[in-house]
Amino acid sequence: MAMVCVSDFEAYAKKYLPKIAWDFFAAGADDCNTRDENILAYKRIRFRPRMLRDVSVVDIRTKLLGAEISFPVGIAPTGFHQLAWPDGEKSTARAAKAMNTCYIASTYSTCTLEEISAAAPSGLRWFQLYIHRNRAVSQQLVQRAEALGFQGLVLTADLPYTGKRRDDVRNGFRLPPHMKLKNLEGAFEVCKMSPLDPSVTWNDIYWLQSLTHLPIIIKGILTKEDAELAVRHGVQGIIVSNHGGRQLDGGPATIDALVEVVDAVQGRVEVYLDGGIRKGSDVLKALALGAKCVFIGRPALWGLAYKGEEGLQEVLRILRDEFRLSMALAG
Repeated sequence: MAMVCVSDFEAYAKKYLPKIAWDFFAAGADDCNTRDENILAYKRIRFRPRMLRDVSVVDIRTKLLGAEISFPVGIAPTGFHQLAWPDGEKSTARAAKAMNTCYIASTYSTCTLEEISAAAPSGLRWFQLYIHRNRAVSQQLVQRAEALGFQGLVLTADLPYTGKRRDDVRNGFRLPPHMKLKNLEGAFEVCKMSPLDPSVTWNDIYWLQSLTHLPIIIKGILTKEDAELAVRHGVQGIIVSNHGGRQLDGGPATIDALVEVVDAVQGRVEVYLDGGIRKGSDVLKALALGAKCVFIGRPALWGLAYKGEEGLQEVLRILRDEFRLSMALAG
């Protein structure tokens, strides 16, 4: 079967992944309204194309905090990549490097930070952090990431507790015995009590700044009020995100929340977006509404499920080519 669009990879992953893995990746919280709205919201946005513009050369490069990437689509932090492909996050890192874009590695990776770094030594990598009750664990992770050459620290702000994902509850989801949360081995008993710290506040940005020289990007912002607080607390970037609809069901689609966040920050920090990107034209819509770059979550996992590094490169290539074409056709 020819893979001609991102939904082809979704169909493949749904057919061939074990049900428990597919359900975990596909899950949204509660009724999945926010998860589905992330995609539907793009369908309501219309272009105003301009004609007879010289589009013989279309430059799709951009910069993230000064680092150039070949097109404005990066890979969002998602956990447990070995559920999709045996090489897990190592394949993800290699694909991102091959396509010259940014990969945000998750705290909940099934490969170590060292393995991810070694897989693509010169790639542009950021590290996504959950702050844990055991602050020493989080501090050590941040310092490891910086020492390994990760170039940004992404703090996920929307997970004081894990959202209720019904299929995971029904399936009794847990990692297979041969897979581990490699960066957290020995840090705590994962299943007894949630290791996440629900007491995290804006003041913890200052604590992170005291640990690292890395720029801090905050992920999970959906309102102008929080965008203003993020700027006031000295972050360098904001990812408008609702965790793929996996946390609070009933929040806004990210593309709908983007406009008020962009208006609030007034160019003082870079604004990115994740959630619902399925076509190159979605990327163009997000950029037209003020995002500097978008990040893909589930589509990256579908690419891995298809052919590992090669499959993920193909997903990125399709989005790149569709984005370039949409730019040209929109004038």
